[in-house]
Amino acid sequence: MKKLLCSVSLGLILSVSASAYAEKVAVINVGDVFQNIATSKAVTKQLEKEFKGRANELQNMEKDLQARAEKLQKSAAKSNEKDLQAFEAKRKDFLQKAQQFEQDNQRRQQEERNKILQTIKTTTKVVAEKERYDVVVGVNAVLYPENSSNLKNITDLVIKKVK
Repeated sequence: MKKLLCSVSLGLILSVSASAYAEKVAVINVGDVFQNIATSKAVTKQLEKEFKGRANELQNMEKDLQARAEKLQKSAAKSNEKDLQAFEAKRKDFLQKAQQFEQDNQRRQQEERNKILQTIKTTTKVVAEKERYDVVVGVNAVLYPENSSNLKNITDLVIKKVK
């Protein structure tokens, strides 16, 4: 609850101070820009290709482990310690590889996301300078604009410029 109140207060302060000191204020919905530019879709496909081999390997390992687990359950009376240890070793190897895969995947996604956000930031700056906006804030930061005639949403302009 404190975070929500803090966020609302910060948004109000930013919107009031931005409109008090700036002649022209623009808003942008970065989420919309991110979703609507072709770069993010291309990056998604690139990352899928990059991690496809490892993902397939993990799926095969998982299927193999499931088959071994079923086999061990069916022959529980006949299973010896060596079979159980081999299964446990394979399971630990799978878990380690899955965890490493997840970390690598998240790291690469974050790297690519940061590149795209930097492009959006740069493009927003170019659009703001061209259109002569003094301040550009996130659309969620402005709750109740006092003078909405000086407030323009430049999301579509940025999307067109990035494409």
